[in-house]
Amino acid sequence: MLALRELTLSHFRSHKVAQLSLDGRPVAIHGRNGAGKTNILEAVSMLSPGRGLRRATVDEMIRRPEGVGWKVTATLQSLHQTHEVETWVEAGGTRQVRIDGKIAPQVALGRIARVVWLVPVMDRLWVEGAEGRRRFLDRMTMSFEPNHADAVLTYEKAMRERNRLLKDGQRDAHWFDALEAQMACAAVDIIANRNAAVAQLIAAQARAETAFPIADLSLVQPDDVHLPETETNLAQAFAESRPRDLMAGRTLVGPHRSDLAAVYAAKGVAARDCSTGEQKALLVSLILANSRALAQSFGAPPILLLDEVAAHLDAGRRAALYDEVCALGAQAFMTGTGPELFAELGDRASHYEVSEIDGSSLIEEVTI
Repeated sequence: MLALRELTLSHFRSHKVAQLSLDGRPVAIHGRNGAGKTNILEAVSMLSPGRGLRRATVDEMIRRPEGVGWKVTATLQSLHQTHEVETWVEAGGTRQVRIDGKIAPQVALGRIARVVWLVPVMDRLWVEGAEGRRRFLDRMTMSFEPNHADAVLTYEKAMRERNRLLKDGQRDAHWFDALEAQMACAAVDIIANRNAAVAQLIAAQARAETAFPIADLSLVQPDDVHLPETETNLAQAFAESRPRDLMAGRTLVGPHRSDLAAVYAAKGVAARDCSTGEQKALLVSLILANSRALAQSFGAPPILLLDEVAAHLDAGRRAALYDEVCALGAQAFMTGTGPELFAELGDRASHYEVSEIDGSSLIEEVTI
């Protein structure tokens, strides 16, 4: 099992001090808009590598007006072990992580826990630009392979340097050769990790009987250009693209231009052309597939963060989602404006109400 047993927030967003004692069941959180529900989910997301579900800077998470920094502390049950996890930021500092009393890199969080989320901004995933879909896929990929984050960071850092040379009109091949070698090495891992993640998602969808539609998934490149998958061929592709890239002032070939394509399988309709409700259902389907695949590969389903999950889901699909979450045995943190949105969960979940009093968020457990 993978679940939080204790969660403490200190000066995090609207929460001056908050503590939850949990038993592994799903967690239903309701309250008015602006009360601080999503802030709880964001705090949990900081128990994984990266910038969290809002992609906010660490300073943006500091409670005002105090501005003293923030801290999230958790007792995490991960498979057959229990870990004490802390992550914090002091004012003006960088994010720190401590696991079982020892300072650790962020990527170490991904080795003991898997956290997957679905937030309202993702509702536009299928109609926005490719960057959002790459980020969505990379989060899923990182849930399978935590080291994927390092490959992406290495690639992006080298590409930024290459783009700077391109904008400056630099033509010295030696500068480009060194950066392109770094990019090619990281790109091989990025491509392999993404392909493996898509394959696992496809397999997980195929194994399940679910109320949510199956999406036919594929990775595509602009204009259907073939992207090499070996280090040598990738380095050659970067080199051959230099004249075109110099004219554009940026790198035009590579995994940073890949896109995740999805088709509503039963209808043969591209996700971008589906209705709003169908697009949300396809998103939920992928989150559930990710959870099933992780339950098999990691040994337990991930911690799920489902913000305003009931939006665009009718009552039937909402109940089906809760049934599937419970069947998976996943600890899902779900938010909504009213308790009626979680009525179908009953005592299968713990229920909390978040309210605002004198500028601070208050969390109270309630009986449904």
